[in-house]
Amino acid sequence: MCLVTGAAGFIGSHVAEALLTRGYRVFGIDNINDYYSTETKHENLDSLLRWDLFSLLEEDINDLSEQDLPPHIDFVFHLAGQPGVRSSWSHSFDIYLSRNLRATQRLLELMIGKSVRRFIFSSSSSVYGQASGPVTEGAVPHPLSPYAATKLGAEGLCLAYSAGYSLPMTILRYFTVYGPRQRPDMAIHKLLHAAMTDTAVPIFGDGTQRRAFTYVGDVVDATLAAMNEGQGPSIYNISGGQSVTLNECLSVIEEATGQRILRLPCREQRGDPYETEADISKAHRHLGYLPRVSLSAGISQQWQWMCARTAAHARG
Repeated sequence: MCLVTGAAGFIGSHVAEALLTRGYRVFGIDNINDYYSTETKHENLDSLLRWDLFSLLEEDINDLSEQDLPPHIDFVFHLAGQPGVRSSWSHSFDIYLSRNLRATQRLLELMIGKSVRRFIFSSSSSVYGQASGPVTEGAVPHPLSPYAATKLGAEGLCLAYSAGYSLPMTILRYFTVYGPRQRPDMAIHKLLHAAMTDTAVPIFGDGTQRRAFTYVGDVVDATLAAMNEGQGPSIYNISGGQSVTLNECLSVIEEATGQRILRLPCREQRGDPYETEADISKAHRHLGYLPRVSLSAGISQQWQWMCARTAAHARG
């Protein structure tokens, strides 16, 4: 049995679906909050609910009890959390404490004594803050936003419970994930939506800032590969390889969509690192991870998904 938190979300729904196709039973947990459209989250769940091997508990992790969970859990994929580097400055910090720190601690408590084979926690490249060049897992974290600080804090909790209760632990630091089902508040979704609607999109800074974009299918491959890891506790960077500038990403999107994106220049935002680039050699050695999907191919797939979804909504 695999437990997947955040099963209605962008990455969580993809991980749950991949587990189901491999024959695993999946117990999904999601509180289906309104950080973004709950309709989108229910759409994400549609493909999962068709499986007899899938069951869903709509609940806040902080409110879970032993009785809510399956009696035996082999693998835990903790993907639930409150996202948003920029929004963490304006949203109540209590939300980030509750959904990123308290929820992680509650889930870890519930796993004590359950003979879990591996607890896999999805962290974020944002814990590094401002880093120059390909960053390794040994770099000193320097979070630049409340969101990043809570993700780093959650990592600390995972490591503490791993040490205190011999809980096999893998922490995956994802770098800017994109692809079908991407959250509407994320950059590539916003840029593709701007191309689709011929509307202007805010561009923060001069466009020379760099990101290591990672296709969701590659993230899923790495996440499932962690199930067979013999190390522990371990931390891995998961990225798409090379980083590109925002201007280069815009060019790829315009080529994929055939549309010129209208740009609305804005000043840089607090908490946004100028550059993210990962050294993924450790993940390659221990997980066999190598990204397979190029930025142009991944953006084309996300564009096709968005077009198909828009057409389906238009048909009602």
